[in-house]
Amino acid sequence: MQPLPAAGRDRTGRKRQGFPEGDGGPGTQAHRVPPGLGTEAVLKLRDGIVELYRKAATSIPQDVEEALRNALSAETSAPARDTLNRIIENIRASRQIERPVCHDTGVPVFHIRAPRGLSHIDLRNTVREATVIATEKELLQPNAIDVITNENTGNNVGIGFPIIYVEETADDRLKIDLLMKTSGCENVSQLYRLPVEDLGAGMDLEGVRLCVLDAVRKAEGRGCPPYTIGIGVGAAFDQVAVLATFQLFRRLTDTSEHQAIAALEERLLREINAIGPGPAGPDITINAIGVKIGINHRHSSSYCVGVSVSCWASRRARLIW
Repeated sequence: MQPLPAAGRDRTGRKRQGFPEGDGGPGTQAHRVPPGLGTEAVLKLRDGIVELYRKAATSIPQDVEEALRNALSAETSAPARDTLNRIIENIRASRQIERPVCHDTGVPVFHIRAPRGLSHIDLRNTVREATVIATEKELLQPNAIDVITNENTGNNVGIGFPIIYVEETADDRLKIDLLMKTSGCENVSQLYRLPVEDLGAGMDLEGVRLCVLDAVRKAEGRGCPPYTIGIGVGAAFDQVAVLATFQLFRRLTDTSEHQAIAALEERLLREINAIGPGPAGPDITINAIGVKIGINHRHSSSYCVGVSVSCWASRRARLIW
């Protein structure tokens, strides 16, 4: 196996479009090996991330598929049952032929938990290199668009693209979670600052509940339901937006450690499924297959709520190194 080219350059040495210089980006320096990892290990990690992309793009998690099958069993609307049947058949076919389950592979979001001593810069570079390769293998649709020129980088790498969060942990294993969230469901996600007078939503969990129900109503069936809905509660907009998205990494079968939050998750799922419309129209009874809430402490005068919506193709995968 040949060594990696300088980060941000192709194998002929030319600069790859979408690799910004400086600001923690790949730059033009040779790919440094994180402490404790040899060059061969870095290459294996890069290839492992490519396979992580393959898994996320082509194979819906088992808990999500099971929830969709349960939704089909519970659904009473004939048009909605037909839609869910086609969704489940699409999941089966995609897994069999190893092609993306949806043509919109969205914005890749990585949550990386790294042991002490691993370079976060180099982990980001490795993810970017893997993203280029995954795009070349047609596991990803090229989606990174320059805000100024409207040009597509063609490789899913650009400023802040893919989205990569890295944190240090006391664990001795590297854990990489990947979420592929499409534009349709991203465009129906919402942010709120409590209180919201129009909703009668105060600065409490009841206010959070009213905001989430409002977000689902505003979606009006767009964003390809049945949804998985992540909710973040805390002091600031940027904080709750990330926290809400991180809830989409959770399995649908897990339960919040906070009894009041677990009860609110269950209540919201019931109420969301009583709203309509869903994937097929006003007769739908299953709008969502999961609701997950994450909480942070808030400021005495600041109570923010983020609602991050995922479509039925809730594509997530994990690599443990």
